[in-house]
Amino acid sequence: MIPWLNSDIAFPPVETALAEPSGLLAVGADLSPQRLLAAYRRGIFPWYSPGEPILWWSPDPRMVLFPDQLKITRSLARTLRHTDYTVKLDSAFDQVIAACAAAPRSGQSGTWISAEMQVAYRQLHARGYAHSVETWCNGKLVGGLYGIALGRAFFGESMFSHATDASKIALAHLCAYLTRREFGIIDCQMETAHLATLGASPIPRDDFLARLAAAVDLGDPPGRWPADAVQDCYRTATQ
Repeated sequence: MIPWLNSDIAFPPVETALAEPSGLLAVGADLSPQRLLAAYRRGIFPWYSPGEPILWWSPDPRMVLFPDQLKITRSLARTLRHTDYTVKLDSAFDQVIAACAAAPRSGQSGTWISAEMQVAYRQLHARGYAHSVETWCNGKLVGGLYGIALGRAFFGESMFSHATDASKIALAHLCAYLTRREFGIIDCQMETAHLATLGASPIPRDDFLARLAAAVDLGDPPGRWPADAVQDCYRTATQ
C-alpha cells in the first residue's frame, strides 16, 4: 500500500517503491520548495496528472546521462557549427516552463506540467535551484529545457522545440557547461527511446543514489546562472 505523506518533510525509504507502476513511492503532501529539494536530494521526483493527488517516484532502473557522453549526430554537429542561434541561461525561465507545458507529447492528450507545478518550479528558480537553457534565433525563443541543480547533479525536467534541433542545441550546450563545471550526472528519470538516442542509459537505482549522494553537496551554492556563461560553450569544448 502506498503511504500518504503528511506535513512533515519526510519520505519513505526508496526501497519501498512499487515495481509496478515502476517507482511509485508515496502520495500527497505539497510542492513546497523545502519538500521538493528534500525529494530531489533523495532521488525522488513528483509526476502526476492534473486532478490527481501528487505522486512521488523513484524508479529502478534510473535513466541518466553523463554530461560528457552526449551523442551528437552528424546533422546536429552541422547545426552546432552554425552561428545563427544564441544559447542563454536563466534569461527566460517562465517562458521555457510554459513552452514545455504546452509542447505536444506523443501518446499524451495533456501535460503533467500543471499550473501548480509551474508555480512550484518558478519558486525554485527564484531561489537559484531551477534553471533554464534557452535557444534563441533572431531574438525569438525557439527551444530549450529546464531542470534542477543540486551541487554537481542536474535533474532534467522537460524540453521543447519550435525549430529543428532547437532543444538539442540547448542540451549540447548544457552538457558542455556542466562538464566544464565538473557535474557528474544528469538525471533523466524515466527510460525512453528518445533519451537513449541522446546517449542516456538506465543504471540500477542503488548506483544512481550513490552517484547522487557523492554529487549533491559539491560545487557552488545555489544561484542564478549567468545568462551568457554558456555562449559558445559547446564550440569551445569541442575545439
